[in-house]
Amino acid sequence: MAMLNIFKNQAFNVVALTDAINVRPNMFGRLNELGIFPDRGVRTRTAAIERKNHVLNLLPTAPVGAPASKGTASKRDLRSVAIPHIPHEDVILAEDIQGVRAFGSESELQSMQELVVDKLDTMTNKHDITLEYLRWGALKGQVVDSDGTTVLLNLFTEFGVTQEVESFALTTTTTEVMAKINALKRYMELHLFGDTMSGIQVFCAPDFFDALITHASVKAAYQYFRNTQMPLSEDYRNRFIHGGVIFEEQNGTATDSTGGTQTFVPAGTAIAIPLGTQTSFRTYWAPADFMETVNTPGLPRYAKQRILDYDRGIEIHTQSNPLPICLRPQLLVKLTKT
Repeated sequence: MAMLNIFKNQAFNVVALTDAINVRPNMFGRLNELGIFPDRGVRTRTAAIERKNHVLNLLPTAPVGAPASKGTASKRDLRSVAIPHIPHEDVILAEDIQGVRAFGSESELQSMQELVVDKLDTMTNKHDITLEYLRWGALKGQVVDSDGTTVLLNLFTEFGVTQEVESFALTTTTTEVMAKINALKRYMELHLFGDTMSGIQVFCAPDFFDALITHASVKAAYQYFRNTQMPLSEDYRNRFIHGGVIFEEQNGTATDSTGGTQTFVPAGTAIAIPLGTQTSFRTYWAPADFMETVNTPGLPRYAKQRILDYDRGIEIHTQSNPLPICLRPQLLVKLTKT
């Protein structure tokens, strides 16, 4: 039986590999689980965002027959935002399956496929945690690169708004936390600017969450919530509803490219966002820089292989091109414990 050229088998072409990497389970993704950033594929390397400001003003009275007030056109502005390009590569050598194949058999194809699956699993997980990290950056108003310092996109600067920061004063025993919650809800309602929401979620750093549930004006309500709303076997940190707002502890971290640790929600703070919005949050996906994908709508991940010299193995190239963004950054409210 002739020996197979396994590296040129259809199982390893760009379509097969891209399909495979996109069906891998997402191991990291609380924000993906909540569906806060709906996906939208675009055909270019930039996302063009148009904003139209509708201004509603009171109309003046006038005597019968007098000239009427005139309507004015809504102001529009268009901005183009570059979509980050995140490539990653790994290698599988023929030596990696040495000793598996029997002469005249085709089992080396299955062995190589298993190795590719293992590699794609690891590579997919790296793309997933990177996406989660970028999305948390978007919720904080700054999409930051993997080094933890390089700002790829400052949403407040880009849209010309100032972040709303509200102190919950949880270290003060006389604070009326319900009044703080009501103020937060009123702010969100006034700054939706044409969008809608179904509620508010607050992602809390562990110390913020602890200060909230032990505060004098919250403690009794928290104990009642635990006893009546959640079984004792549940982790009550994941969902505490108070004043109609969902509070959730978030202690997620990621290891950056320098080996440091990046915390999704900084200590002493919380991030408040609206839920159920229609147009405020997006993840734009640009197409890969392959000939096969030119001018096609972007997918979450791509994979392609290149045969090494003398057929000694394959180099697997994966990439994602995501831009998680909040189109109304005035809705990204930072809460502080003090």
